[in-house]
Parts: sequence; C-alpha cells; structure tokens
Amino acid sequence: MPANVNQMDDGGGPQAWFQSLPLVTRYWFGAALMTTCAGNFGFVSPMKLIFIWDNIWDNFEIWRFLTPFLYVGKFDFNTLMALYMLQSFSNRYETEPYNTGAGGGTADYVFAMMFGSIGVFVSYPLIGMLLPTPPMFARTLMFFVLYTWSKRHPTSPTSIWGIQMKAIHLPFAYVALSVLMGGMYADLVHGIVVGHLFYFLVDVVPIVYGKDLLHTPQFLIDQMGVGAYVAPAAPGGGGGGAVGNNTWQAPGRVNAPSEPARAARGHSWGSGGQRLGS
Repeated sequence: MPANVNQMDDGGGPQAWFQSLPLVTRYWFGAALMTTCAGNFGFVSPMKLIFIWDNIWDNFEIWRFLTPFLYVGKFDFNTLMALYMLQSFSNRYETEPYNTGAGGGTADYVFAMMFGSIGVFVSYPLIGMLLPTPPMFARTLMFFVLYTWSKRHPTSPTSIWGIQMKAIHLPFAYVALSVLMGGMYADLVHGIVVGHLFYFLVDVVPIVYGKDLLHTPQFLIDQMGVGAYVAPAAPGGGGGGAVGNNTWQAPGRVNAPSEPARAARGHSWGSGGQRLGS
C-alpha cells in the first residue's frame, strides 16, 4: 500500500493524510469523492453528472464538461477501488511528472491533466464507435495518468493483488484483470490511448524528431511557479518576504524528457539562457 495511505496510522488521522496529498491530487480526489457521494445519496441525479453533448449544446449545461471527470459511478466495490486508485496514481505522477517547462512540477501536472481532459473529449466519439464507452471519464483520466506515469517511470516496482511487476506493465495488467472479471474495460483503454498520445508528443517526438511540441502555458508557470507548488504563507507567518503566490520551492530535480533534443534547438526555459534547476 502506498506510503501516503500508511501515514494515516502515524498520527493525525484522515484529515492530516488528506492535507498531505499534493495540490492537484488533493482537489481532484476530494471533488471526486464529494461528487460521487452526491450522486449516490440523492443530492443530485447521476444523469446530471455524466457527459451528454446534446444537453450541453441545447441546454447550456456546461458543468458537464467537468462532472464526468468527478463522478466515478454507483457505490460498489469497483467504485471504492477506483477512488483509491485515483488518489494513488495521481499522487505518484504529480510528485514527478514529465517536465514540459515548469521543472517537472505542479504546473506541468496541471498541463498534463488539461491535455488528457481535452484529449478524452475529442476522442470520445471515435472510441465510442469502436468500444462501448461510458459517458463518465473519471476512470478514463485516471488511466491516462497511470499510463503516463508508467512511461515516465517504466522500471519502478509495483504490484497488483500481490503480483510484483514493473510499472510499464501495470496499466495492461489492470485492463486484463477487468476483462477476466467481466468488468468494464473500454474506458481504461480510452485513457491508455490518450496517455500514449501524450507520451509520444512529450517524450518520443523530441528525441526522434528534435521538436518540442508540448509546452506548459506560461500562465500556469506564473501562477504555480517552477517545481512543486507551495501555498502562500499567511501574513506575519514568516513567509521569508514572499508576496502573493510567489512562494515556490525550487524543484528537487528537473526531469527533462529529452534534454539533448532541447539543447540542439537552443530552447531554454526562464531568462538569461539558464536551464531549470541550475
């Protein structure tokens, strides 16, 4: 079981564990948990939470662009496992994502999530023609994150139901397990497809073709800084003179997916030709 879950037993309880999650993971998991509970306890109809394009176009139900990524499904064992895996996989990748301009930090993870969400929306009609894909995207985005993490850290040791394997095999092991158990697997495959597109553009294209096509938008870097985001210190709380959101810690490691290719293009992030982390 991941260390962040075991921390609940070290004192502080669930609240301390929840607050220890990285920024994006904390908000995504919290919103998914609340939305799923709301749909199951009758606060809102699940039909109001799933993706229905006609309702968006005809009735301007724009919340449907967001809620399909938060509503996991009716309460059962699979839904509980999906919520657990959502925070686990998101936590793993957020701590060390591909560096697309923000030093492998929070802004890079937000950009990856934006890419994954848009990719899911755009490819949903095509995937839906090939496989019976549900109009709920929480597990789809979760497997986008899992697949991207597995390509980022292919040799990391992991396991599924006690069976040890490398991270690169984990997404496919989950798909195979879902098929064997007669469960839904199309949304998992959908997430893997979008994840492979992201991996190809961020890791393969720079190495093979010498082109960096994906860059974290500057507004995300301006908002969250380089490396892991650190919330602004409270007034008088010894913030070291930082103002507003400019309380960012330097990245412990800059994870460039294709440093030689970027160097060949002469592309650098920041000012003065200084590479991140230097």
